[in-house]
Amino acid sequence: MKNGVQQFQVGDSIDAYVLIKQVKKGIASNGKPFLSLQLSDQTGEIDAKLWAISAEDEAVFRAGTIVHVQGDVQDFRGQRQLRIKSLRPATAMDHVRPEDFMPTAPRNKEDMLEEVHQYIFEMNNAKIQRLTRHLLKKHQQAFIMAPAATKNHHEYASGLIYHVVSMLHAAKSLAQLYPSLDTDLLYAGVILHDMAKVRELSGPMTTEYTLEGKLIGHIPLMVTEIDNAAKELSIEGEEVMVLQHMILSHHSKPEWGSPKPPLVKEAELLHLIDNIDARMNMLDRALERVEPGEFSERVFGLENRSFYHPSFTKSSADPT
Repeated sequence: MKNGVQQFQVGDSIDAYVLIKQVKKGIASNGKPFLSLQLSDQTGEIDAKLWAISAEDEAVFRAGTIVHVQGDVQDFRGQRQLRIKSLRPATAMDHVRPEDFMPTAPRNKEDMLEEVHQYIFEMNNAKIQRLTRHLLKKHQQAFIMAPAATKNHHEYASGLIYHVVSMLHAAKSLAQLYPSLDTDLLYAGVILHDMAKVRELSGPMTTEYTLEGKLIGHIPLMVTEIDNAAKELSIEGEEVMVLQHMILSHHSKPEWGSPKPPLVKEAELLHLIDNIDARMNMLDRALERVEPGEFSERVFGLENRSFYHPSFTKSSADPT
């Protein structure tokens, strides 16, 4: 039995309630308008096309709308795509709520927040600790609900804090192998590196880039936040500048969005851990619906590669 859109394979038929997460209007080769939709439930998302639309369709089928959809899953350039047969907005009689259709992190957000606080509590550098605690407290409510992205990795409710906690675990393990690392700086960089995504992105329901997200971006926003926090707390010293460098360099290259490359050991490791966690998350989500001995659909964030699910691996084992 199929329990959600993430489990549907090419050739399956869908008859379900879903949330319209994103909408984009396009013009077909015949000159007629259409809508590209990203439809979601708590298991994940699937792309769909609504062809030959009317002005009424544009007004009705907006991001954040729950709809009842019927259609068939097809393959489009290595990706699943839903060919819509019928689509209608849900009504009060359907007894459905938008929050019931949001994919969410696999862990409780309050438990993850407690873990983050514990890492801050264990910091020895008072300047780094105060800055990190101050900024977490400022953004805490949005931070525990926010996705980490609009697509590709951790793009679900509480995805940002789940990404951070996973990175903290990796950082702690690596620090045991490389004891010369400054763990206060590394942990602070992990906690703060994407925190300004609470301003860059609109939130978990219908995640889009905000105006300041489009014009400024989370990296410059966070560098400014650290500067303002340091002034507010009357904190001076090299720690402030190096922590800002951690944020500026965590994407590593200009073409990936970093104004500076990592020039501090902990900044280099922050980039690597960030990249590992994002890529593993993309792989897990791509392979979770792939049968042993089969290939996944193409993963855009991983150089558009299609990944094989070996029949002998742990993930292939029968849970019973």
